[in-house]
Amino acid sequence: MGPPGVVLVMGVSGSGKSTVGSLLATELGWKFYDADDYHPEENRKKMGKGIPLNDQDRIPWLCNLHDILLRNVSSGQSVVLACSALKQMYRNILMRGEGAATQKNDEPGEKEGFPKLKLLVVYLNGSFELISGRLAKRKGHFMPPELLQSQFDTLEPPSAPENFVALSVDRSVSEMIPFIVDNIKMK
Repeated sequence: MGPPGVVLVMGVSGSGKSTVGSLLATELGWKFYDADDYHPEENRKKMGKGIPLNDQDRIPWLCNLHDILLRNVSSGQSVVLACSALKQMYRNILMRGEGAATQKNDEPGEKEGFPKLKLLVVYLNGSFELISGRLAKRKGHFMPPELLQSQFDTLEPPSAPENFVALSVDRSVSEMIPFIVDNIKMK
């Protein structure tokens, strides 16, 4: 299956990242991380009050996640990460670390001293109506359904040259997992 790497399962809140990510990690025998578990308390409080996070809130959190991913991959452990990663810049930070926060999206290659992780992005997408319906049924999560529109407003779906596959959340999880595994084998 190639060298160790990272599968990033991304999308807006309620798209199924944690469910798909944990099942995918189990199927592959890889380590699973849910990025929500690593939000600092200030971010959780802000979202809990219905205030959307901004880049200044997200960048330190994403840099911390990059460091976790890099440690795992450096030790030979492949990883599945469930993370909203709504902007291309956020995905670049997950791949390259802090240096990517100041790098323009159109700059090729990696910055000196910032190792690039091999990353396959699995983008879970769906309509606002479908996902808001899911969020309305979810209990006990710090991300209130009222913030969903801000996530759609921030969303920059992956595009070339990013290494990604897009899956509609209309598909069942039992259909998604084999499709993702097949794509990992082809990458």
